[in-house]
Amino acid sequence: MKNALVTGASRGIGAEIARRLAADGYSVIVNYNSSRETAEALAREIGGTALCADVSDVGAVTEMLRKSGEISALVCNAGVGDYGVFQDAAPRWREVFGVNFGGAVNAVSAAMPGMLRRGGGSIVFIGSVWGGRGASCESVYAASKAALHSLTRSLARELGPSGIRVNCVAPGVIDTDMNARFSPDEMAELASRAALGRIGSAEDVAGAVSFLCSESARFVTGQILGVDGGF
Repeated sequence: MKNALVTGASRGIGAEIARRLAADGYSVIVNYNSSRETAEALAREIGGTALCADVSDVGAVTEMLRKSGEISALVCNAGVGDYGVFQDAAPRWREVFGVNFGGAVNAVSAAMPGMLRRGGGSIVFIGSVWGGRGASCESVYAASKAALHSLTRSLARELGPSGIRVNCVAPGVIDTDMNARFSPDEMAELASRAALGRIGSAEDVAGAVSFLCSESARFVTGQILGVDGGF
């Protein structure tokens, strides 16, 4: 049985990724920080295991990986949004980067020794369309995702000789709690900016992650895969 760890998997995109990987035959570790009941219910649903860890805490992540054992697929999905003009958002940059970027760094650092011993593995970061384009009133959030995009390309080069693939899925506007702050009119306007004319779903993102973790993507690494409907 292959093991996969999905961070921030108690709801939204992370939960759908966990479901999809379980359907693909993985034994999935469902990471959560505060939503214990939701995470444990999901773990029961998919036959996985729920483990608590604040991904911004390197000690907690190291302990989680100790309990998880060696994993063949790591999906760094845990993230926090941030919306507001730069003057208001700037004081929060450490918190945002600590989860969105630091959480990924911590998870990869803890999972990498096992992947190196096994001689392979797949790492998938969840970035954002804003990480490649920038976003007004989401400057700090966009910057944290841009850092993930850069980390993807750099780690792919570093870990490729060891058989470890590193890729990133960059979602566009997805129907999740993170976008609940937008009004129906604002969501309609965002949908109109996508070539497909709609808002994306968590299942859309999960499908891309499933591909990148599969043998079908065995020659794919260092890529930023936009799942944005042609935004």
